[in-house]
Amino acid sequence: MATLDPSEIMFTPFEPKTKNRFIMYIEGIPSYLIKTAKRPSIEFEEIVLDHINVKRYIKGKGAWQPIDVTLYDPVVPSGAQAVMEWVRLSHESVTGRDGYSDFYKKDVTFNLLGPVGDVVEEWVLKGAYIQSADFGELNYAESDPAEISLTLKYDYAILQF
Repeated sequence: MATLDPSEIMFTPFEPKTKNRFIMYIEGIPSYLIKTAKRPSIEFEEIVLDHINVKRYIKGKGAWQPIDVTLYDPVVPSGAQAVMEWVRLSHESVTGRDGYSDFYKKDVTFNLLGPVGDVVEEWVLKGAYIQSADFGELNYAESDPAEISLTLKYDYAILQF
């Protein structure tokens, strides 16, 4: 029979990852403009197998869910301009021309940092593009910084470590 050593149960070194220690890399958008970002999530379809009076379930296809990213929009460099340059790679409003996916799809990298700035987790989103961009609202009664909300769709995510 196994014996329990109290030193193995209690007082185990534990350092949580914190939400405020991350760097996100998107080509064309400076990392310091990124205020908030959601980590990747995946959802699987459900396949129902009917047999007489019972149902059994198995996993179907997986779909990576879009992520939401909030950017600061400073005067210089303009966050709105950086986002619109990415949008124009997929759709040009003036001419109505759309671009090839090779033009507008990018790889996005998240690095979660430890307390001393070391990278403790890395995600790579493959084939990311802007599904929606909201350039925010303006309000005479508030002095909060202007923000831009993005929804990024991507083909799949890889957890490197």
